[in-house]
Amino acid sequence: MKKHLTLVVLILLIGLSFQGNAQNQGKVIHLTSAEFKQKVFNWEKNPDTWKYEGKLPCIVDFYADWCRPCKLVAPIMDELAEKYKGKIVIYKVNTDKEREVSSVFGIRSIPSVLFCPMQGKPQMATGALPKETYEQVINEFLLGKKKTN
Repeated sequence: MKKHLTLVVLILLIGLSFQGNAQNQGKVIHLTSAEFKQKVFNWEKNPDTWKYEGKLPCIVDFYADWCRPCKLVAPIMDELAEKYKGKIVIYKVNTDKEREVSSVFGIRSIPSVLFCPMQGKPQMATGALPKETYEQVINEFLLGKKKTN
């Protein structure tokens, strides 16, 4: 009986673990500086070389709660997270709370959006851009799709 109970508990824990991961897909994920080092780039471990830590390409939206243009970008990021779930991950970093990561990337203007491909160096864009521009960068730069006219 004890073995069966242990097995049931183990199965439930594994199921909850997968459920938690599934809930993150299609959602914007807020990161602390410590989480940024684990999921995007660890500047302490690799001070001179860019080494992306993620399993999917990502976007990092550097923002602040008081920033009006950031508030315009937020729903766009939510839509993109849902549209591209399973293909890219979208993170948000609050520049007021996470000064360390903001300093490492020299964030002086917000919103600033970092695009991190699986291979190669990231690119930064500043200002509130239209959804179509973000989609173009996602498709061409992050996902490597050719532009079609």
